[in-house]
Amino acid sequence: MKKYITIATMLILSVAALAGCGKKKANGDTNTNTAEKISLGESLTIPVKEISKKASFYSVEVDGTQMEVIAVKDSNGNIRTAFNTCQICYDSGNGYYKQEGNNLVCQNCGNSFTMDQVGQSAGGCNPWPILEEDKTETDSEIKISYDFLKESSDIFENWKVN
Repeated sequence: MKKYITIATMLILSVAALAGCGKKKANGDTNTNTAEKISLGESLTIPVKEISKKASFYSVEVDGTQMEVIAVKDSNGNIRTAFNTCQICYDSGNGYYKQEGNNLVCQNCGNSFTMDQVGQSAGGCNPWPILEEDKTETDSEIKISYDFLKESSDIFENWKVN
């Protein structure tokens, strides 16, 4: 009997998880831009003038994979970038972030991060960083190449999109 309860419980949890697939990630506290398709030889371009202490989320489609990049200024005015997926929770599909006040909160595990932490830590339950060597930054724009986006697309395979 216990085996059947466990299977039934797993089935209910699976159905509940699937029910969340259509939920929108964006809310009133975030800036989400429309998806941009990036092809071979192109780059995601983020205008620096759009980046503030309020996180901006840039939706990207690379060869059919939906991805999202976070760009935000930290408390010193430095620009931070990361993929909008948690380094631990990404495989759950719900490991994405929403801004709550001055923090980004993982929608799977609930861990909270300040804007100063975005893009700084590789490993652990942090937003997946886009480091200096992974992008080209000028005074007017940040470019993230198709090649780097494509190389990183596997972390979005289970990501729940709108």
